[in-house]
Amino acid sequence: MTNLHLSTLHRVALLQDKPPGALLVHEIYRSIQGESTFAGLPCIFVRLAVCDSRCVWCDTPHAFTQGRAYKLEDVVDQVEALSCPLVEITGGEPLLQAEALPLMARLADRGLTVLLETSGAHDITPVDPRVNIIMDLKCPDSGECAGNLWANLDRLKPTDQIKFVNASHRDFDWAAEITRSRQLDQRFNVLLSAVFGEIRLPDLADWLLKSGLQVRLQLQLHKFVWDPQARGV
Repeated sequence: MTNLHLSTLHRVALLQDKPPGALLVHEIYRSIQGESTFAGLPCIFVRLAVCDSRCVWCDTPHAFTQGRAYKLEDVVDQVEALSCPLVEITGGEPLLQAEALPLMARLADRGLTVLLETSGAHDITPVDPRVNIIMDLKCPDSGECAGNLWANLDRLKPTDQIKFVNASHRDFDWAAEITRSRQLDQRFNVLLSAVFGEIRLPDLADWLLKSGLQVRLQLQLHKFVWDPQARGV
């Protein structure tokens, strides 16, 4: 067994004691969607616990080891009680828990617009086609670039979105090359983000304009509305 595999097992150890059929949930709350083409809309967030990645810039490390087991129907009931047509399943890494798949299907059955934020390191084939996938391709400075599952690019729908989180000019150059070589901007909505506090937004905007790419610069809107360290927003 490789050290990398041992490290990954350690990262997901919290899931070993999860009751069968349950979801390990970190938090459920209603806020303003801060990213993607849905930015600015009221949205319910179901944040699942545990992640097998350790991006150096991660802004939700508290979700790695904090979670409570919920029955699927209890999660659906909480979402419905918050009364909002848009819901995002996020994490952590949602696709580490198989129960996230029927959860998304049940929410879509109720007429909700369902978003899935996933790292792109896990096969998205089983995800209900009604779900809008926002796939975060990891750039080199994340420390998790090797985990990108490139086959997922052929599994995404034209309505899905790809996000690159940039911590440096090197990350931007890498994202631009991947976008061009795989024609991502002709197939999907492509989103460019800056690691909050690491890149000046005018610089990222300048790099984008000079590149000639037709992709979307996005902000983490919630971090401008509220304290960047605030939780549950």
